[in-house]
Amino acid sequence: MTETQVRAAIEAERGELAELLAGLAAEQWDEPTLCAGWRVREVVAHITMPFRLSTPRFALEMLKAGGNFNKMADRSARADAMVLTAEDLVAAVRDNVNHPWKPPGGGYEGALSHDVIHGLDITVALGLARVVPADRMRMVLGALSPKSVNFFGVDLDGIELRADDLDFGYGSGSVLAGSAQDLLLVLCGRTLPAGSLRGDAAERFTVPVSPSR
Repeated sequence: MTETQVRAAIEAERGELAELLAGLAAEQWDEPTLCAGWRVREVVAHITMPFRLSTPRFALEMLKAGGNFNKMADRSARADAMVLTAEDLVAAVRDNVNHPWKPPGGGYEGALSHDVIHGLDITVALGLARVVPADRMRMVLGALSPKSVNFFGVDLDGIELRADDLDFGYGSGSVLAGSAQDLLLVLCGRTLPAGSLRGDAAERFTVPVSPSR
C-alpha cells in the first residue's frame, strides 16, 4: 500500500469514528471498554492525545511517569477524561482526520492500527455492530510483526488464529476462529464477549457466560 492510500484510510476511519461517537448517548460515554479500567471517554482521550499534546508537554508527562509510556498514557487519559466533554472529544477526532501523527517506529500503518484497534475497543464493548472495512483491516493485519504481537504478551502457543471473513491466519496448532477484527483484538490481548470466537481455546479469550439465575 502507498502512503497516500494508508493516509486516506486513516482519514476515513477517523471520520467514521467521529460520526459514531457523536451518536452515542450520554451514558454510553461512561460504559467500560475492552481496555481494562478505561471507559469510552478515556479511550477517546487516548486516541486524541497525540493531536492535543505538544512535544514539550509530552516530554514533561513522560518525565513525571519515569519514562514509562504506558503509565503516562494511563494518567493522561484519566486526567483528560475528567475535564474534556464528550463534545470536546468528538471534535478532537473530527478536526484531526488528516493529522500526520505516527507512532514512533510505526509509520502511518501504525497510526491506522492505533485508530482501528481502539475504535474496536469501544464498539465491541458497547455491542455496536460496526465492521471495519476489509481494505483497512487488510492494511492493519499486513502491518503485524512478531515484535508488535509480542508487545502485548499474549500466549498463543499451540494456537492457530484463522479468520472466517478474510484470508488471514496466524500461528499453528488448534484452530481459534472468528472474524478478522476479533482475532486482531485477541492478538492485542483483549478479552472478547462470549460467543465471539470458536475453537477449543475460545474460553481463554472471552468473557465467561454468566450462569442463569
